[in-house]
Order: sequence, then C-alpha cells, then structure tokens
Amino acid sequence: MKAVLPLRIASVLTFIHAVLHTIGGVFGKTPPGPATMVVATMKANPIQVLGVTRTLWDFYHGMGLGVTIALTAESIVFWQLASLAKTVAPRLRPILATFLVAYLALAVNSCFYFFAGPVIAEILIAACFAWAIVAAKPAIAV
Repeated sequence: MKAVLPLRIASVLTFIHAVLHTIGGVFGKTPPGPATMVVATMKANPIQVLGVTRTLWDFYHGMGLGVTIALTAESIVFWQLASLAKTVAPRLRPILATFLVAYLALAVNSCFYFFAGPVIAEILIAACFAWAIVAAKPAIAV
C-alpha cells in the first residue's frame, strides 16, 4: 500500500508535464527575432521523405505532439500501476526501476537540450519511482 502514493504523485506530475509541454512546446508562440525566421524557414522548405512531402516543421511539430501523447499515456499507466501496487507492489519493482532509469535519462537529455522546467519535472518523477521502489519492498517473513 505504501507504493501507491508515490505512483499517484508520479502520475499527476507526468500529466502536468504533458499539459505544459503541449501548451508551451507544441502550441507555444515563437519569440520574435531569429527564432521566427528559423520557424519560417522550417515551414517553407518541403522535402520528399518515403514518398510524402513534409517540412522540417512538420517533423518538429509531429514529434512534439508525439511526446505529449507518450507523456499522457505514461501518466495513465502510472495511475494503473498505483492500483496494482495495492496488491502486488514487490512484483512491480522491475517495471518501476525501468521508469526510474528512463526518467533519469530524460532529465539528462533535457539538461543538455532543453531547460530547467523539464529537468526538474523529470527528476521529481524519477524520485517518485525511487520512493515507490523502496516502499514496494517484499514483506519480511517472521
């Protein structure tokens, strides 16, 4: 039962991460100046890829939406794992460890390529998984 709370927190944090990523990253306004020119160039130069015509902006925007979809799905999975943790928490430890490592890797990636917001969110989510792993330890036989 103790692993439920950190998994619920991880679920909510991941959903917030998805919402803020969508608002700021996918549908956010481009700041004036050089960034506007870069976006205009990305939108103005179509290329042929595997039989379809796309722009670099299409790829950039599509990947941003893909991250939103993945984060939203993960938040639902984390909520479902919390429900499972009520009865089989120790058996979930390998899955929790996988997400712990993944979110630490995402934090490092975000540190190199993005900014503090995602780094903080991903470290907090990873901390929830570490907490859940510790809380999901098998009962000691007496």
